[in-house]
Amino acid sequence: MTDVPTIRAIIREDYERWLPLWDGYNAFYGRSGSTALPPEITATTWARFFDADEPVHALVAESGGELIGLAHYLYHRATTAIAPLCYLNDLFTSESARGKGVGRALIEAVYAEARQAGSPRVYWQTHETNTTAQALYDKVADRSGFIVYRKTV
Repeated sequence: MTDVPTIRAIIREDYERWLPLWDGYNAFYGRSGSTALPPEITATTWARFFDADEPVHALVAESGGELIGLAHYLYHRATTAIAPLCYLNDLFTSESARGKGVGRALIEAVYAEARQAGSPRVYWQTHETNTTAQALYDKVADRSGFIVYRKTV
């Protein structure tokens, strides 16, 4: 990668170049093979990016005509703020783009989008074993100290 990446909103024509990044992100978190997301989840996620009634958005990093990273984020209401909060749901870069500032550029672009939308905060979570990403996250955000609990219902 020699070009400085362009960070931009996703467009419908990006699907074929976005899908390998999405698949890579899901594989990274163990959602592949027999545990892969059903195709309808991918299709619905993609459709939400282009639905004005959905609070879900996507940015991509592009360099040399190739998509090398993605950031999916959404806005939601909270009981502790009047303006919607911004949740950075997914962040992923291609292996060849890692360590070259692409992840940071995508995070900074989400920050800019959140500011423009009037959101007072951007937050996200990562797996405790994802120490490589945490090295970046510790530079661009504060750890909240919260522990996530969940239960499938």
